[in-house]
Amino acid sequence: MTTIERNVQAPADGGAKPTRRQNAEKGFTASKTLTENLQKVHVDLIELHLQGKQAHWNVVGKNFRDLHLQLDEIVEEVREFSDTVAERLRALHAVPDGRSDTVAAGTSLPEYPNGEIDTATTVDLITQRLEATVGTMREVHDDVDDEDPTSADILHGIIERLEQFAWMVSAENRVPSGSSKKD
Repeated sequence: MTTIERNVQAPADGGAKPTRRQNAEKGFTASKTLTENLQKVHVDLIELHLQGKQAHWNVVGKNFRDLHLQLDEIVEEVREFSDTVAERLRALHAVPDGRSDTVAAGTSLPEYPNGEIDTATTVDLITQRLEATVGTMREVHDDVDDEDPTSADILHGIIERLEQFAWMVSAENRVPSGSSKKD
């Protein structure tokens, strides 16, 4: 060590000082209510992702391949949606919690059955879970919108896509209006 290096002492505060970047990040901060509402959406999206994968692995029966592939498409987008919501929470200086015990305790989705599930039953189960997740988002939407229209816009996009998935998946078990179902 040189004489100059030996004589330099670390500042008493450890050198931690606000930077311009830190100051720029002080913007809007989520309230406890906004954080809780977005967290509800976050855990339902994580659970939907997990249940979609469970369905994907264990679906059997007629139209297996089409439903198997469709479930993967849903799972991929839902995982991205949960990431978007988590990153929005971070942008609002809140901390998302996606740990398995938090998801299990906080989700509004019913437990997905274990074992092989027939395609027709899988269609109904996944449709119910898509609609339950949308229900959570619609439940918190107005409060989110009152505090943070930007976060509400994110919810709008997710709701639109999940409702489209619910329509497309449920169409597998529907019969045309005025028709009787053939066995």
